[in-house]
Amino acid sequence: MTLSQFDYIFAIGTFFALLDAYNNGANDVANAWATSVSSRSITYRQAMVFGTIFEMLGAITVGARTADTIKNGIIPNSAFREDAGVQMLAFTCALAAASSWVMWCTRHSAHVSSTYSLVSAVAGVGVATVGAAGVQWGWNNGKGLGAIFAGLAMAPIISAGFGASIFLLIKLVVHIRKNPVPWAVYSSPFFFLIAGTICTLSIVYKGSPNLGLNKKPAWYVAAVTMGTGGGVAILSAIFFVPYVHAKVMRKDHSVKWWMFIYGPALFKRPVVLPADQANVPNYAVIQEDEDDHEAVESSARSEVSADYDPKKALEKGQNGDELPITTTEATEKERKLVAAETKPQTYKELMEAGEAKLHAKLRKKRGPIGWAMRTLHENPMGAGQIYEWHNIKTFAKRLPAMVVCGALYGVHYDIHAAQTGISGTPDGERMARVYAHAEKYLNEVEHTYSFVQILTACTASFAHGANDIGNSVGPWAVIYSAWSTGDAAKSQAPVPIWQLAVLSATISLGLLTYGYNIMKVMGNKITYHSPSRGCSMEMGAAITVLVFSQYSLPVSTSMCITGATVGVGLCNGTFKAVNWQRVGLLALSWVATIPVAGTLGGVIMGLFLNAPHFSS
Repeated sequence: MTLSQFDYIFAIGTFFALLDAYNNGANDVANAWATSVSSRSITYRQAMVFGTIFEMLGAITVGARTADTIKNGIIPNSAFREDAGVQMLAFTCALAAASSWVMWCTRHSAHVSSTYSLVSAVAGVGVATVGAAGVQWGWNNGKGLGAIFAGLAMAPIISAGFGASIFLLIKLVVHIRKNPVPWAVYSSPFFFLIAGTICTLSIVYKGSPNLGLNKKPAWYVAAVTMGTGGGVAILSAIFFVPYVHAKVMRKDHSVKWWMFIYGPALFKRPVVLPADQANVPNYAVIQEDEDDHEAVESSARSEVSADYDPKKALEKGQNGDELPITTTEATEKERKLVAAETKPQTYKELMEAGEAKLHAKLRKKRGPIGWAMRTLHENPMGAGQIYEWHNIKTFAKRLPAMVVCGALYGVHYDIHAAQTGISGTPDGERMARVYAHAEKYLNEVEHTYSFVQILTACTASFAHGANDIGNSVGPWAVIYSAWSTGDAAKSQAPVPIWQLAVLSATISLGLLTYGYNIMKVMGNKITYHSPSRGCSMEMGAAITVLVFSQYSLPVSTSMCITGATVGVGLCNGTFKAVNWQRVGLLALSWVATIPVAGTLGGVIMGLFLNAPHFSS
């Protein structure tokens, strides 16, 4: 029997479940892809596309079909006394507290764990419902608060060790060689074997518990994982090695991405467009801004005489006369003049200049974002309050553009510029010092590992969608079950497929529209990234999650990837290669999540559950 008298609780709970899923995408998923984007193995837009696809595939195909109503055994089921209304209220308050806290943190670019936020909120709700004595504070067979929060300290350290070990292996096999390119190409099947095995284990133990693969005998799991990893390695040896050999070692610019299907035939294919350098992307973190370069060159050319004749210049030079200023010299002169005439700016002015620079680029773009940015720029709000008639008309013009910007601004955000910091600010100087202590490797070598990193990133996203969607769908499924049946949900409540689809789409929406707030403070903001470093970080984090899963200990993927990032950064041989200020802020936000989310959930639940009311 539907509890129609509590329709409002169901509506509010649905809203906060969607908000929690949105924040999960903007915070957790964005952090998971920040490593791949930071190392330039994949662009920000490609990360959004792949993240959306694999998150939804993982959630809908093998996502949790049942929801643990007591959320990892924190609140005993007897606490609700078979009262479905109280159960609905409890999980609505938990979702409200957790989603509000994570939203605030995302807005201020503070990376937190949505899992820990919800767990802490449920604990606070439990205290308000049954008292502190009724909450499972201890280990509780790996499901209590003690087991959950144990990972807060252990996971980053263990993940740092695994990530550093994998990168040191790559460094030993490839980077320290006098000619590392052949070593990178011919050893790639071995690293595909490692990545394929780890990715398969991630799906078996973390991504598809409902398929029952983790219940199979050890020999069966070993055969599946090693067989899959070996298959990936064999396929890479047949198709990937010849492709990279032709593109990187033979430096043939005629090789297209689809030519990997030729396989070993590429070894015998004659070089069509030989070149001095291989046609691979530039994986350097800091790259020259092409727009600024073109602007300076254009300004310099305007200073060069229009009637400049190279033949006359050559004759003057042979006669001992002074040569006219060339375009290159004028460009260099212009840069020096600009640098000399630029006056020191305040921190606020530098930040505003950086933002104005990004907005100026966006206004030049075609499509909706360009139109929206131009509309906002050309229609500023006038003097007086917003209710002034001229401001009302201006706001009506700006409103559609504001909606478009809200939806598309993140897609066009310059993640790398935000991570490296603005030159002249303390943040920019700090990151310059961090990058100076990191060794840079050849683009041809890094290009090989960019493919490995894409494989690990997509698999991690699939496993995240299959497993971590339970953070939002679990409480929502309990609320829906209690509301639709009128009975307090038991230990396992069924999760309809439509709920998985809706929340997985909401997670993807959070990544697309708001994920840039987290990506800009992760990745290169912690240490220097490159594809070989990035794939080591992601594999190290995946191994850590697998280890904790074997002991039934819940762990935050976000904390694991952060720990692995620090571990790989330390492989540069100095503590100065890591931005410890950012690491400290991350640790502070993790620790603050527990009391803030817990207190917020407990206060909301206590107020509603024990609120005074008129007697009947």
